[in-house]
Amino acid sequence: MTTFIPDPSSSKARGRQKEVNKIYAYPLPLLISPLEPPRSWTAHIGLFSFRQAKLENPQCEGIFDLHTRSVWIINSEHSMILWRRGFFGKGSLSRSEPSWLTRRIHEQQQRASKALTAEEVTAKRRAERQRFKLDRAQAFAASVAEAEAAFAAGDTSVRIAPLTREAVANFAARSSDRSETDTPDTVVPSSLQTPAALSHGPVVEDALEEELPEDLEHLQLTLPEAFFLIWSLDCLRVLAGISVLLLINQDDAMKLSEIWTMFQCAHHPIQPPVSQPLTFDNPFLVHYALYHHYRSLGWVIRSGIKFCADYLLYKRGPVFHHAEFAVTLCPVYEDEQDRLTSPFNLNNATPFSWTWLSTINRVNTQVQKTLILAYVTIPSSKRVSPTLLSSPACLAHYSVREVILRRFVPARMRD
Repeated sequence: MTTFIPDPSSSKARGRQKEVNKIYAYPLPLLISPLEPPRSWTAHIGLFSFRQAKLENPQCEGIFDLHTRSVWIINSEHSMILWRRGFFGKGSLSRSEPSWLTRRIHEQQQRASKALTAEEVTAKRRAERQRFKLDRAQAFAASVAEAEAAFAAGDTSVRIAPLTREAVANFAARSSDRSETDTPDTVVPSSLQTPAALSHGPVVEDALEEELPEDLEHLQLTLPEAFFLIWSLDCLRVLAGISVLLLINQDDAMKLSEIWTMFQCAHHPIQPPVSQPLTFDNPFLVHYALYHHYRSLGWVIRSGIKFCADYLLYKRGPVFHHAEFAVTLCPVYEDEQDRLTSPFNLNNATPFSWTWLSTINRVNTQVQKTLILAYVTIPSSKRVSPTLLSSPACLAHYSVREVILRRFVPARMRD
């Protein structure tokens, strides 16, 4: 009879998973919490009694920047709410979660404890590899010189042996011993000392007294993400940035109609954008129609530029598992004349090549993602009045069709 001993690493992983589930428990910034149950006798049998709930709205605040076509969430508390409740936006100094301040504090703690940070470990390994390559080249040159000298002396049996790591290390040790005996000791200036060297010296005591760095990072929302929070969830107020104040002259929070117009004008290639007419093929409208489509179905949608796609679809979020689907947006004009007269050059609006399609499909197959071609139909300006572009009511005339594309691999799909 064998006794099962639980693996400590597995129990630690389960504890970590519980912590992650607790931090990212809510799929949206809005929280719905039930009120205290009524104390009347009808509540016990369910007659004439309705369970009421309370809606908690965080009311986050952001600043619209016209040049970057994004909304900046400066408040760190609001940033964490939007990230942990739905994975909205990305840190301006991070790859996804706004963790720049946490990384800086961790680096200070590691320097104070005489430990190398991840960046310093990487720099050290690169320096060691570079030094090894230089020593190997010098050892090979020395071996060639010795062989040529022996051959010139009449010894024809000499051969150049392959260089091993031990031979290179021995040559480097002999070279360093000769250099130490030939050259006097030098003092390295403080300006040339690396952070790793400083962390192991007397400066460690100063690192303990070092003040916490200022948080220079903000959460950056794309325009479809921001408008989804504004229009669909009503949990975000947007203030006009400096670049926007020059166009609307308003210091208070922007109205929904102003946000709707400015988000479209941000993609217009002609300046000033406010004076240009609005069209149905505006990149903001096309991308928001696709973004709203998947968000309303419960998917967490993130940027897919890393995998040659427009978006990635997650079931719960990037902290739980990898994305299952990669989405490429393919605009389709209902009227071809609108494409010919459009001021925009939308990606994939014209028929793409098989080379491009095979490339993007192969990339996503290698990372175990299913490619989705999402065809967003742009309504014709002859059928739908352009006056609808002044409000989000025009979104009802967009449609989304999906085609799943998989790469055929004979070795894997014989069954």
